[in-house]
Amino acid sequence: MQKPEPSADLFSAAPLPVARLDDAQRLACLRLIRSENVGPATFRALINHYGGATEALHALPELSKRARRGRPVHIYPQQKAEAELERAAEAGVQLIFTIEPGYPKSLAFTEGAPPLLYVKGRSELLAAPSIAVVGSRSASAGGLRLARTFSASFGQAGYVVCSGLARGIDAAAHETSLDTGTIAVLAGGLDIVYPPEHRELQAAIAEKGCLVSEQALGFQPRAQDFPRRNRIISGIALAVVVIEAAKRSGTLITARLANEQGRDVFAVPGHPLDPRAEGTNQLLKDGALLATSADDVLEVLARQHAAPTFRAFEDTASATTPFGELPPAASRTAPPITPPPRADTADVIQTVRGVLGPAPVSIDEVTRATGLPAREVQVAIMELALTGAVEMHGSQLVSLKPDA
Repeated sequence: MQKPEPSADLFSAAPLPVARLDDAQRLACLRLIRSENVGPATFRALINHYGGATEALHALPELSKRARRGRPVHIYPQQKAEAELERAAEAGVQLIFTIEPGYPKSLAFTEGAPPLLYVKGRSELLAAPSIAVVGSRSASAGGLRLARTFSASFGQAGYVVCSGLARGIDAAAHETSLDTGTIAVLAGGLDIVYPPEHRELQAAIAEKGCLVSEQALGFQPRAQDFPRRNRIISGIALAVVVIEAAKRSGTLITARLANEQGRDVFAVPGHPLDPRAEGTNQLLKDGALLATSADDVLEVLARQHAAPTFRAFEDTASATTPFGELPPAASRTAPPITPPPRADTADVIQTVRGVLGPAPVSIDEVTRATGLPAREVQVAIMELALTGAVEMHGSQLVSLKPDA
């Protein structure tokens, strides 16, 4: 792979340059992601600054010295990364990094997009236009019927249905769209079945649809992992349809994240006396789009996008859809370049650190407060993040950790 040219904005939410990875580069990406204090924003900044994961790995020891850290940044051992890749291959699981063809284009544009996705099944579905159908785990018979009706109509119209493989509405959406295309986003590893009664459904999706997770194989999901999963569901989809959600439902987190990501949020109204309708009815009061049939959703999407023309394909790098075009391979990479000289110094890092506090501020505000060039400020923040001195909050907000 030829190295992409470093970006002028290290923390930009725009997708990183896309190019195929060879085995060595794939290993370097995994090691970088697994290294200490490298979250989504820092991974993006390192790739943008150094032009590749291999170069970033080589730079990590020096970065920790320049940030005056007491000990070196822990770099994920090569042997462990190799074992993780081997285990995934044995399980039929594909690792797709954000800098590769095949990573969902709509998700790549979102703030804090996972640098790595584990995928099993028909990975080409990730390039197709999709609609998320989510809702109550303890759904009513009427809610389940609506989930099936909506999902069937979306599939017939050429859309893939995306959901979270939870009980109730999610399961009904997946079951209905197995033959037309469904994506299940898991909170744990792809080899972990949750809930346990969905073992057969999860196996069927792995064969006929697509399973997705940002977690490694063997990872047992925790309560805090489900909201993180929800941002992937909404990030992959063009729109989110909520069918039944209680007042304090986790489904409402998906709706909120979808709104923050610029997705259309639709809510199916319910009876005022049904507690499973409190959340959806409140969404409508708050400005969500009304959906009493699948046509309400399809008509809005038809005005915004071309009609879906998804077709199955094997090479996600060469296939195109109106929603996820990838240019020819020859145009996706830049000529080899030499990364720009690093102008940042320990003094710059200390200056940036001096204007930060516990309250999150934008990187632009830090730049104005220091009077330093934007590029130097961004590099300093990247290095401070690697040492654990600062915290990245998304939307290019940063704060100094209390104990730093």
